[in-house]
Amino acid sequence: MPDSQPQPPHSPSPSDPADHGSLLLSGARLTDGRTVDVRLHGGRIEAVGTAGSLTPRRALGNLPPGRAPGPRPGPRPGGHLDLGGYLLLPAPADPHVHADTALTADVPGPVSYQPEDVQRRATEAALLQLGHGATALRAHVRVGDVAGLGALTAVLRTRRSLRGLAELTAVAMPRVLTGVAGADGLAMLRDALKMGADVVGGCPDLDPDPAGYVEAVLEVAAEHGCPVDLHTDAADPARLARLAAMAGGLRPGVAIGPCDGLGRLPADALSRAADQLAAAGVSVVCLPQGACGTVDHPDGTAPVRLLRAAGVRVAAGSGALRDVSNPVGRGDPLEAAYLLASRHGLRPEEAYDAVSAAARSALGLPEVRVEAGFPAELLAVRGDRLAGALSLAYSRIVVHRGRVVARTSAVREYGDSTAAPDLGLPRQGGGGRGRGDGRGGPGGRDGRGDTA
Repeated sequence: MPDSQPQPPHSPSPSDPADHGSLLLSGARLTDGRTVDVRLHGGRIEAVGTAGSLTPRRALGNLPPGRAPGPRPGPRPGGHLDLGGYLLLPAPADPHVHADTALTADVPGPVSYQPEDVQRRATEAALLQLGHGATALRAHVRVGDVAGLGALTAVLRTRRSLRGLAELTAVAMPRVLTGVAGADGLAMLRDALKMGADVVGGCPDLDPDPAGYVEAVLEVAAEHGCPVDLHTDAADPARLARLAAMAGGLRPGVAIGPCDGLGRLPADALSRAADQLAAAGVSVVCLPQGACGTVDHPDGTAPVRLLRAAGVRVAAGSGALRDVSNPVGRGDPLEAAYLLASRHGLRPEEAYDAVSAAARSALGLPEVRVEAGFPAELLAVRGDRLAGALSLAYSRIVVHRGRVVARTSAVREYGDSTAAPDLGLPRQGGGGRGRGDGRGGPGGRDGRGDTA
């Protein structure tokens, strides 16, 4: 693939400070083996060239408020980040998180759903996932019952507080939408959308009339022009066929997950279901790191290879993050990709696509490539091959809207060994390979050990 040539700069919103400025990423390795420089400006990739071919963008300074017209300040260079030793990838996105219940597994006594407590947990969880590399998150939030709209209020506050760091969207999840009790649920759902929820969701499997629940969700979504994202184990072929028929052609789109029940269907029923989902354009969001508490049978992951072969868009989310349904959930998209590769037979490139390109598509976000003109949503991980990154990528640099928003550095050190000098291995007290501060170069943070 030829180098990407400079493109006209994107015009950022004047109210969004995260889109201003420029940044040069030098010496990064791409998955196709090239080592390149990447220049970012205005929240987008402005140019990609061979290593050493690009220079930081120079921008004219702006006049301070109240300063009289006169000679403008001279050009100032943009930022520069050496990514030698790093693999540069499109940033992951997480289409399935539970912000309202995150980090509650170790809470003594009843879990508080007061808005301030939910906001604190949701913010901490989002920052943890941002550190892993996810610059876009879709949070599924229960509305009604005990929480009312309080948890959604907290998540919407979190969304505002994270502006410029990550994109957080909220899915309103009422429990019941049919029968006498469903009237309150429908009213709550419409109120949630008026408050600012972005997506209509829920769990039809928990409603006395699952088909009626789906009909109600799709009707409300059509009224408001919202996407749909439903929790289901998809274990009933007839119910799934009806959902696909009703959802087909709905814009801006329908996603379902975790669909672990598909793996329990007979082969012929599974094949028909996959064809129906593909024809309807329904995305499947699987949860390789463990299902969440809204499904009855968290015993596996959807049959991703068969679904992909049928043409279904398959994305992967994290599900529960250290709540009672998964007390050890990590919320790491690279771990999700690792599990898809190691346990479900996907190639590393296919597995990473599930947490990046397919995940962004399921969220309705624009495509990201490391090419000029695409959004500057990037993840740099220590290593030179994607398979190695999915295995041991602990050091990470996260770029959102063209600026570094998170950095994680890991240093591994060893005791002295007579074998280390002979084999060229990293060791305590000797020169290592790479920096522990994420900037590339010899040695760890103190000149010893190795980075991971």
